[in-house]
Amino acid sequence: MINRQIVLASHPQGVPLPSDFACVEAAVPSPSTGQMLVRNLYFSLEAAIRGWLDGKANYFEPIPLGGAIRGPSVAQIIESKLDGFEVGDIIFGLHHWEDYSLSDANTVLLSKLSPKAGIPLSYYSGGLGGSGQTAYVGLHEIGKIAPSDTVVISAAAGATGSMACQIAKLCGCRVVGIVGSDEKARLITNTLGADAAVNYKAVDDLAQAVAAACPEGVDVYFDNVGGRTLDAVLTCMNAFGRVIGCGMISDYNDPDNPTPIYNLWKIVEKELTMRGFLLYSYMDKVPEAMEQLHAWVEQGEITVLENITEGLPNAGRAYSDMMKGATVGKNLVRVDTEHDAC
Repeated sequence: MINRQIVLASHPQGVPLPSDFACVEAAVPSPSTGQMLVRNLYFSLEAAIRGWLDGKANYFEPIPLGGAIRGPSVAQIIESKLDGFEVGDIIFGLHHWEDYSLSDANTVLLSKLSPKAGIPLSYYSGGLGGSGQTAYVGLHEIGKIAPSDTVVISAAAGATGSMACQIAKLCGCRVVGIVGSDEKARLITNTLGADAAVNYKAVDDLAQAVAAACPEGVDVYFDNVGGRTLDAVLTCMNAFGRVIGCGMISDYNDPDNPTPIYNLWKIVEKELTMRGFLLYSYMDKVPEAMEQLHAWVEQGEITVLENITEGLPNAGRAYSDMMKGATVGKNLVRVDTEHDAC
């Protein structure tokens, strides 16, 4: 069997290009005691991967040139030498962009899935996976949302943002989304139920536009963007407001030139709480999140937005499109189980 891998061909300069990735062929690995061999089915394309492509460590080691790209996947066990995991089981975990991966008990985000009839398996890579779990945990554990809150969400048409909009609304909050086009604004209000939307590309003063959409101020800000969006929303926060630091995508493509933040004084003036978080630090909260998310999806109360690219060799192009802001919802790659070589 051939194990196709998508590897880092060059360090991206700005937005990653398809040419920054390459498809290569390798031997399928064999599991040792305590490991399992899994067949990857869906890869979740994450903005956080961009920080691993520059050769600099952050909360994970950088991906070396020629190294396989790291990313979460839904996979099926082909061979198991790990207690508690059987051939045929469906799992989720941080693997690599390849046909076959080795996994063990130390695999980040590793969990055994119990897919429910009628729910697409792809949902477990996004809406019921990391994106939905991140939105749920962030809003509840960091944002401490309450039904009376006004919640602002940036990148509100994205994977995590689209789920956060719906979760906050289902919890009784007033929801305002920040997006990058009028089409996305219509999507989050008409389809996802947000109360208002701000197209940051269509306004001269973002802070003024957010303030107009939130006449009673902002209690919770779910930040997926950072940069000037964070700077603007800080001026609109209510006293004792909470800022959920989920992502800083506005600076991911140019990490050496981060956007200045001028309004940090608001943290003192308004006695704000601003906290970043990573989902894998809250794995004890995932079962609760999964149970509630499943219920909402089964009841038709949540719309899972997906953008699925077919075929492992197309992963680099799909990732480039996502990092350009050209897509909505959760970006996934469906691995072609019947395929030719690279």
